[in-house]
Amino acid sequence: MQITQLPFGITQWDHIEPETHHGERGFALWRTQRFNDIRVRMVEYSPGYLADHWCLKGHILLCLEGEMLTELEDGRCFTLTPGVSYQVADNAEAHRSSTETGAKLFIVD
Repeated sequence: MQITQLPFGITQWDHIEPETHHGERGFALWRTQRFNDIRVRMVEYSPGYLADHWCLKGHILLCLEGEMLTELEDGRCFTLTPGVSYQVADNAEAHRSSTETGAKLFIVD
């Protein structure tokens, strides 16, 4: 990734109105900023959340609060806790997320 033509700025995430995205179970609240081709999100998942699809989008993702389970379509599972991140390329490995307790993530894609 090359970041160009982006002047210094700050984001006050609590000032961005969240959008609700429903999962197969539960929901996610997305606060989203776009910087040219880069999407940056603060996402809060409700307890009991399960994504309603297998995602093929590439991400760099950091868990800030709670616990998130990321399942790969091949059956591997990874647990994210505060301070743990993952990265995956576009169209590399289909993945989906779930959480029993709720979680807050910072995502760049």
